[in-house]
Amino acid sequence: MDLLTVDQQGCNQDGLCAAVCPVGIIDFHKGSFPVEKEDAKELCIRCGHCLCVCPTGSLQHSEMGVTACPPIQQELFFSEAQSEQFFKARRSIRNYRQKSVDKETLENLFDIARYAPSGHNSQGVSWLVIAEKEELRLLGSIVVEWMRYMLKTMPEFALGMHMNRTVDRWQQGEDVILRGAPAVVVAHMEKDNRMAPASCTIALTYLELAAAGMGLGCCWAGYFNAAAATFPPMQTALALPEGYQSFGAMMVGYPKFQYQRIPQRRSPQITWRL
Repeated sequence: MDLLTVDQQGCNQDGLCAAVCPVGIIDFHKGSFPVEKEDAKELCIRCGHCLCVCPTGSLQHSEMGVTACPPIQQELFFSEAQSEQFFKARRSIRNYRQKSVDKETLENLFDIARYAPSGHNSQGVSWLVIAEKEELRLLGSIVVEWMRYMLKTMPEFALGMHMNRTVDRWQQGEDVILRGAPAVVVAHMEKDNRMAPASCTIALTYLELAAAGMGLGCCWAGYFNAAAATFPPMQTALALPEGYQSFGAMMVGYPKFQYQRIPQRRSPQITWRL
């Protein structure tokens, strides 16, 4: 069975499918119809660019039908001003309402996050969701134990990261690790996969931005992930699949407070080569 099929009655022979193919597996010559190359099945990364750019819907991919790819609704795009405010108004949320995030809402987040860019369209990110209060508290305590270990073995680094203050605040009953978030999501992949750090980071960024549209807030769980990457007790507690590693973790919940203004940020440092 061919990988690509062209409806010659509908195809307007514009060659757009060949132009956007990232791996160059479509042959096109003006006045003819696009044709897949001999090694198309082997090289295709299943990105869907070819069929999604076709204005007439005349290209079919054997593993991705046109009808399964919904049309883009132009009216839903942000304006320039809306985009600017959306990104500049993003805040890391560290105060959460005591309200759980239901499974369906989280599934919607992951559905959006799977559209994040990934090397060679590998889409290799897996997710772990932790939303049980006692388990979250246990994991927070393991992070604190990691900090105590770091203060003993790498004091200069640990003090530079103010881990001593964080441990003190934890001992005083303040959750400065997971901030009382009702859920934590962990992005994990094969630890030897060179694309893993970037893929997980980008997917988590998509998830964080998507959360705003659902009334949710997020915060990167940096200490949590550092412990997950290096501290055996934390790795045991997470029980990720064999050979997998956490490459990022995110607190997720409903914000307790609403921000009213956009704060100042440093000016970007730019080197122009025009």
